Amino acid sequence: MSIFNTDKRIKLGIWGLGRGSSFISCANALNIDVVAGCDYNLHMRERFQKNLPNAFVTDNEDEFLASDIDAVLVATWFPAHAKDCIKALNAGKHVMCEVTSFATPGEGVQLVEAVEKSGKVYNLLENYPFMKVNQYAKKLWQQGIFGDFTYAEYDYNHDCRSLSYTYIDGVPVIPGYEAHNWRSWYHSHHYNTHSLGPVMQITGLRPESVVAYEVKEPLPGFIPTKSNARIGASLIHMSNGGVVRNLIGTSSCDTHSKRIWGTRGFLDFTSNCYVRIGSSGHGRILNVKPEWPALGDLADTMGHGGGDFWELYYFAREILTGEKAPWDVYSASDVTIVGIMAGRSSIAGGQPITIPDFRKKEDRDRFRNDFEKPDHFDPKHIFPDGHDPAITGNFATVMSKFSNFSGNMGMVLLRNARDGMKLYHELAGDADRFAVITDVKNLIKALPDLAANCREAKKIMDAYPASPAAAAIKSTLETCDAEWVMDTDNAIKELQQWLVDVQ
Repeated sequence: MSIFNTDKRIKLGIWGLGRGSSFISCANALNIDVVAGCDYNLHMRERFQKNLPNAFVTDNEDEFLASDIDAVLVATWFPAHAKDCIKALNAGKHVMCEVTSFATPGEGVQLVEAVEKSGKVYNLLENYPFMKVNQYAKKLWQQGIFGDFTYAEYDYNHDCRSLSYTYIDGVPVIPGYEAHNWRSWYHSHHYNTHSLGPVMQITGLRPESVVAYEVKEPLPGFIPTKSNARIGASLIHMSNGGVVRNLIGTSSCDTHSKRIWGTRGFLDFTSNCYVRIGSSGHGRILNVKPEWPALGDLADTMGHGGGDFWELYYFAREILTGEKAPWDVYSASDVTIVGIMAGRSSIAGGQPITIPDFRKKEDRDRFRNDFEKPDHFDPKHIFPDGHDPAITGNFATVMSKFSNFSGNMGMVLLRNARDGMKLYHELAGDADRFAVITDVKNLIKALPDLAANCREAKKIMDAYPASPAAAAIKSTLETCDAEWVMDTDNAIKELQQWLVDVQ
């Protein structure tokens, strides 16, 4: 299948083979050949080499950038994106970068000027605007159905706390006495692009100011940091005077709201997709069926609801045809710096902050030397100097077992079962009652392993009780009812008796 009317191919190197490897399947259909990879992690390099045995792979970034590649996909650590992108641009490569583009305003200025100096293509890999419902919303918006933008509520509230202790593929961090390089500590407001990005692309507006707050209450399973803002809400003033409520982070309930109000109409694409027309709150509600643009069927087979495909499509199209992609360095700077300024606003107790526009030299000059970052713990030093790796080396593995995406063991299953038991007689339907019974049965099977994990965690905590790592263990053990779990025989008898009583 040929998408672009050219035989020209783009030789791509992937820098950061965790998330970066997710794009390999998209590349072949888009005149892109993945020919090189770079990662410090042996596990990631070996996985990449298995998928692409003829590709060049190395842990040396200079060797990687000197190899025969036209473009680089940067998916390295979150705080390193600007530095690594600039290095790739200076090496003469086109660049696409995972979210977000930079960690400080000063880095943003450096990145913008490096792109301008290089003459190369730079795209941000922000995929949520390109999922089917958001692309469809943009199409309807451009038809004028909704009038002018007034207000939106978009969420990226997604519990990824287990990634504080594992790589993106679920393998525990190495060495096991460390936490993840950035997921363990980053300020929630900084990861704002999955929610703000769609609103910007749908409406065509840019953010101009932000006010934000942080939630002070810490969540179990996280290492406490200077700011415990694991979930944050911001209000963003857009360039036409409308406002976006942007909710991001980790909480006890994932939410992905997609709601936009205009002067003529309203859309809610959160689950059931519907629009309200009539220029009134009493207007007619119409259910709609989002449709892909051309190539959508192919995109639908790729990652993140098709969004990954469209990111690479726009990047390849710009290189091959010159047609501009949606996320250039300026719009990437707009969406990135909102998160940085929202973080600063929240730390300052809700102070309104103007969003600089790095298209303007005066704004660049004002922030050129601003490299301030939020204070946080060092993920490489969550235990005291001289700690015993024989005790601490299993920390990342232990914590990953308490809180994982599958929910088959640990904190998720324990709370599903025990809290479900408390609610059982108030549940409205048989399906929910059956789900709780299933959770209780699964907990009975999992309790011995969970108890062993609690004991291992307690051993680490007791050995270094004043360490940052111990605080994460303590909150997890409390949430997991660890004392009850470790009295395993009696706990199992209690659960078994409950099953007898309700069946």
